[in-house]
Amino acid sequence: MEEARDELKPGDVFYYADEFNVSWLPTLRAMWSPKGQQVMIQTPGQPKVHYGLGAVNYHSGETVVIIRKRKRRLEVAELLQVLVDKHPTGTIYVAWESGLYFDHNASTHQDDEVEAMVRAAAGRLVLLYLPTYSPWLNPIEMLWRHFRREVTHCEIFETVKLLIEASENFFKRYNENPQKVLSIIGAYPS
Repeated sequence: MEEARDELKPGDVFYYADEFNVSWLPTLRAMWSPKGQQVMIQTPGQPKVHYGLGAVNYHSGETVVIIRKRKRRLEVAELLQVLVDKHPTGTIYVAWESGLYFDHNASTHQDDEVEAMVRAAAGRLVLLYLPTYSPWLNPIEMLWRHFRREVTHCEIFETVKLLIEASENFFKRYNENPQKVLSIIGAYPS
């Protein structure tokens, strides 16, 4: 995988991809409070979760993120289509966890949206698989950590729409400074 990533031909790109939760319930982390007093964080009634599917270009730091109500094969195929549209020429390598998006119990008669997307890309889309449950091998996990720190940790949004807007603004802001993204994911521009 590193060979594909580090020895790209001109015009080829390499992305790490993964999913993340965008939950209306705030994520909690350690907070300072006076001894014997617990900080209270208000939460909305029922959790409403959306999902982010994203990819980060390992060499440029550019991110592509979509936020949807579900994270099914259809949404994964949508993310792959965005990448193919973004790079009309060259090979697009996408590395992600092997078991994350594929339901091995699905009917064999069912046309898989992801496989259809790969076929439609006519050899320009190459999926590479990381071992399941190995976030330390996927640098995009560090970007998700920054996302949670800046957007969702100990924050409550009045509506899910405001949470999604804050999430989209985070990625828009980071796309304006790709060097920061490269630093976060531990990549160095070539």
